[in-house]
Amino acid sequence: MTKENIMRKKMANTLRFLSADMIQKANSGHPGAPMGLADIAVVLSEHLKHNPKNPKWLNRDRVVFSGGHASALIYSLLHLWGYNVSLKDLKNFRQLNSKTPGHPEYGHTEGVEITTGPLGQGVANAVGFAMAEKYTANLVNSDTCKLIDHKVYCFCGDGDLQEGISYEACSLAGHLKLDNLVLIYDSNHITIEGDTSISWSEDIEKRFEAQGWSVKKVNGHSYSEIDSALDEVKEATKPTIIIANTTIGKGAGELEGSASTHGAPLGEDIIREAKLKEGFPNEKFYIPEDVLIRFRCAIEEGELYEKEWIHLQKQAPLIEQNEALNRLLNPDFSSINYPDFTSIESIATRDSNGKILNAISKSIPSFIGGSADLAPSNKTELKNMGDFPNGKNIHFGIREHAMGAITNAMALYGTIIPFNATFFVFSDYQKPSVRVSALTGIQNFFIWTHDSIGVGEDGSTHQPVEQISQFRALPNFYLWRPADATENVEAWKSALEIKAPHGFVLSRQKLKTLKPKRDFGDVSKGAYIIKERKNANFTLMASGSEVMLALQGACHLEVLGIRANVVSVPCLDLFNEQSIEYKERVINPDTKVLAIEASSAVEYYRYADDVIGMESFGASAPADLLFKKFGFTIENLMRRSCKLIGVEYREVKLGVKLY
Repeated sequence: MTKENIMRKKMANTLRFLSADMIQKANSGHPGAPMGLADIAVVLSEHLKHNPKNPKWLNRDRVVFSGGHASALIYSLLHLWGYNVSLKDLKNFRQLNSKTPGHPEYGHTEGVEITTGPLGQGVANAVGFAMAEKYTANLVNSDTCKLIDHKVYCFCGDGDLQEGISYEACSLAGHLKLDNLVLIYDSNHITIEGDTSISWSEDIEKRFEAQGWSVKKVNGHSYSEIDSALDEVKEATKPTIIIANTTIGKGAGELEGSASTHGAPLGEDIIREAKLKEGFPNEKFYIPEDVLIRFRCAIEEGELYEKEWIHLQKQAPLIEQNEALNRLLNPDFSSINYPDFTSIESIATRDSNGKILNAISKSIPSFIGGSADLAPSNKTELKNMGDFPNGKNIHFGIREHAMGAITNAMALYGTIIPFNATFFVFSDYQKPSVRVSALTGIQNFFIWTHDSIGVGEDGSTHQPVEQISQFRALPNFYLWRPADATENVEAWKSALEIKAPHGFVLSRQKLKTLKPKRDFGDVSKGAYIIKERKNANFTLMASGSEVMLALQGACHLEVLGIRANVVSVPCLDLFNEQSIEYKERVINPDTKVLAIEASSAVEYYRYADDVIGMESFGASAPADLLFKKFGFTIENLMRRSCKLIGVEYREVKLGVKLY
């Protein structure tokens, strides 16, 4: 073994034993993957462009660990490279309030690029980072100067590639020829239940070749083979997967190669014997001085990389490129020329939303997105703006799950504000990605059209019922269901200012443009009185298409002596955050409250005494018949209101405008 490889082995063993010690001290964790990947991590360290003293440097290489259970390795690397992760933080692994939680979380630990969560998410995230780099490079690079030219590396394992989301994402990456993407596959043939052969016999090499990838196979413990493969990918013309055959729990003595190393501490005796075999002292969290010096070279090298990049930016010929980059990094939302819908009698909110998306994208270079093969139905085409990567329209194909995770990463890249779209019922395929976006606070915009039984003849399989409640229950997620086109505009104005994920739930059917006197500023508070009556003794709450029903019902109720304020609720999540004083101004606590929404709507019981909602799945029929069948009628609204307030119901016929 050469001197260089002797040093590499020492560095790899340091990573192995730091990881093992962290897990042993916590009495919890996953030593197998960190120990198996240590050799690859050491060699990759020699190829990375990153700056530990400025983790947000734009042109850094991104490293994604799709298998977040390898967190002990991630934290060990971050500490050794010189990020703000101390030895004390390593010792507090998996403890309350530590910087080193059981699975890595973006924004919580410096140097973690993204919260990957469930297996497979990170693979799609890496595709998203690579796509973001391509779009940014196309806007700011020239033939003679590349301001953006980094790689995206992603560690994944057998479990990641068994998950369907990885197939979706890798298929798209191959189609787009993302030559900046490198997938490092930790092929150790072990999952929790044992050898992968019990459930998996796929030829990964052929799978990726069929998807348009370059495939390289290496011994994951051979420094020279790993080094050569990483050198070759720098000249790649398509995405590359490096299939690294490794041994799980490498260096763990009698447990080496065993499934038992996957998710449990090795034990003090095993760790002591392993250290002794490699000439390490029986000392917990031991880091040889020469190893630390070698890893910490990342600081000096990283600062040099960034200084060279800054110097490049200052070159006179790059004025136009720097201006383009600045517009991406600093979007000016005040420049958006929103459409005016006041002269339009009725329009579906999916249609008004399409016009809004186009207005935003025309003014904001960083605002891009697309649909899972439903752009004509979602109304998400950005007209005359071209197709990705040279333009703004991303054709995700029928890949809802990957689409969510891809756009999560695009949102964290630094130069992109993404949106993605599908039918609302298919949001079920996106739920894991949406949850990660909320957990992380990623400003990703999920466009969901065909929002209720209003889908009509397509039937119950395509009519979302429980989905609104599901997403309202998600912390740090804002679900918008605008009542009309103008409210839709105001919703977007608010959403762009809130650094969190948002879902826009939009109608297929046309909704009347509402023109009562109202203060649209209150849309930013999630709910407001859209029609106020003097001495009101009742309150109706509704969102989306049911706001018109509430306005009509209130007119009928007035004949019976029930004076109902009507409250529009474009975003219940935002309303929940308001002060008690504001809530009581909108919903008079001295009145009975009836809520109406064509969904399960159980969350309205926080404010309402009764709710007219969906208590079953829908059916296949024209939309107007379905609304009648399931009780979204003036008559049912009046009956339920009268029952609440103790007034005898009688039929009312109005010969005047309903609001």
